[in-house]
Parts: sequence; structure tokens; C-alpha cells
Amino acid sequence: MNINAPCVVSLSWTLADAQGQTIDELADPVEFFYGGEDLLPKVEEALAGHETGHEAWLHLEPEHAFGDYKPELVCFEARSLFPEQVEPGMAFEGLPEGSATTGMPADTVYMVTEVYPEHVVLDGNHPLAGIALQLHIKVRDVREATEEEIEAGSVGDSVLALLAPPPGAPRDETLH
Repeated sequence: MNINAPCVVSLSWTLADAQGQTIDELADPVEFFYGGEDLLPKVEEALAGHETGHEAWLHLEPEHAFGDYKPELVCFEARSLFPEQVEPGMAFEGLPEGSATTGMPADTVYMVTEVYPEHVVLDGNHPLAGIALQLHIKVRDVREATEEEIEAGSVGDSVLALLAPPPGAPRDETLH
């Protein structure tokens, strides 16, 4: 079966930065909805019309992956607004209630990057924002999408959250 929207593709991949340092490796195939919200447009473009066994090597500049890094999405909030066990790497959807920073997107996931006695540093950028990426993908299988998958535009909670635009993001614009 050729890859054409809508369908489901099973992929494995190696994701590296521009210097070839591996960021993520998916050895066991995972299913993604092709023609919906699961894949970056450049990844879909590379898969279009191909079938099981196809391999693609992509170089993705930030504007074709997770956008440029935006320093305006970094803020400091009072330590007292967070749970006692807050630590770098924790993520929060939106800023905490009582936050002092104004004008920050409410529907953004903020990553804790640093914790100090008086404040916490939050970053609303995607962890791969501003990074050029190398992606080697292999198509392990292609199947027809179910009605539920077509209606949802996704196979569900996939590990490709790393490689998918955030919900509601325009598919043809820089993310974040």
C-alpha cells in the first residue's frame, strides 16, 4: 500500500542534531497517522507515495521542525507557586495560578529549567526549538486508517509528540 492521506504508517527512526549527535532512537516501530496531526509536514512530504521499506534521510532546519528559539517564552516565577518537590525537567501546562508574568500563552507547556530558593525558571519553547535536525526514518508498515483515527486526525497519544506540532498549531507555520 502506498502512503497517501489518510493512512497509518509504522516508523522507526534515528533523530540527531546537525552535528550528528543522537537525540532519540526509535528501534521498535510506532504507528502515526499520515495526513493529520502526528507528523511534521516535511516528514509527510518525504513519505508521500512510498511504501513499506522506504527510507528517508532528512535535514530539517528549525523553521521546518520546531521553530526558532524564542527567549520571550522564558520567565521567572516565585518558588512558592510550585510544589515543594519541583525540579528541572518537570513540565506544567500553562503558568501556575498567581504567576506574575503577563502575556504568556496559557495553552503552552512550560519546562522547569532551573530552581532557585526564591524563583523557578520556566521555558515555553519546545525542547528542540532552534535546533537543526537530521532524521533517518524507515517505513516498517502502512495500513488503512480506521474511521476513529480519521475523525481524530491521529492514532492517539504517540511518542512523536517530539515530532508533531502542538495541538492547534498551524501546520504550515513555524511552531511555538
